[in-house]
Amino acid sequence: MAELNTGFDCHVCGARHDVLPLSFSVKAPFASSTIPTAERGRRVVLTPEQCILDGCRFYLRGRIPLRIHELDEPFIWGVWAEISPRDFMHIHEHWHTPGREAAKPYTGWLNTSLPLYGRTLNLAVEVHTQPVGRRPHFHVTDALHPLAREQRDGISLARVQEIAAAVLHADHATSWTASR
Repeated sequence: MAELNTGFDCHVCGARHDVLPLSFSVKAPFASSTIPTAERGRRVVLTPEQCILDGCRFYLRGRIPLRIHELDEPFIWGVWAEISPRDFMHIHEHWHTPGREAAKPYTGWLNTSLPLYGRTLNLAVEVHTQPVGRRPHFHVTDALHPLAREQRDGISLARVQEIAAAVLHADHATSWTASR
C-alpha cells in the first residue's frame, strides 16, 4: 500500500490521520453488487483481476493514475471497467504474454462509482494493457469530465487529502480499501 507517513488533518472528522493513502480500490465491479447475494455463487466468476457476470458481461480490474504535483508517485484509483466479450477474450488469451502492452487500447466503460467526481458509472475509458504482472491503465476519454481533467493535469497533495477524507468517511467506505 502506498501512503505518506506524514498524515493529514481531516476536514471531515477534525482528527489527525497518521497516514495519507495514495490509492483506493474496490474488489469487484459495481454490477456484481446488483446480483442478489444468494445468486452470486452461480452467476459471478470473480478473480482479483477479472470478472464475468452471467457468462455474458466481462470486466477487468485496472488503475486510473493521477499525477501528484508534489510527489514522484501517482495517486491511484483501483477500479473496474466493462469491456466487450471479444476484447475480454483477446486480453484473457494474452494475459501472460510478454509484450502484451504493445496492443492497441481497448474500449471500456467504467464500472466503479468514484466519490467526488459526479457520475462515473459507464464513463468511457481506453484500456491500456501493461507488462505482464501489472494491471491495465484506464484513460478517461471524455476530456471535459472532472476525472479526465485530473488525469490529464494532475492533482495537488491537498486534493489527495480531500479524496482520502471523502472516501474514509463516506457511507460506502467499507467497499473501498486503501491499497496498491
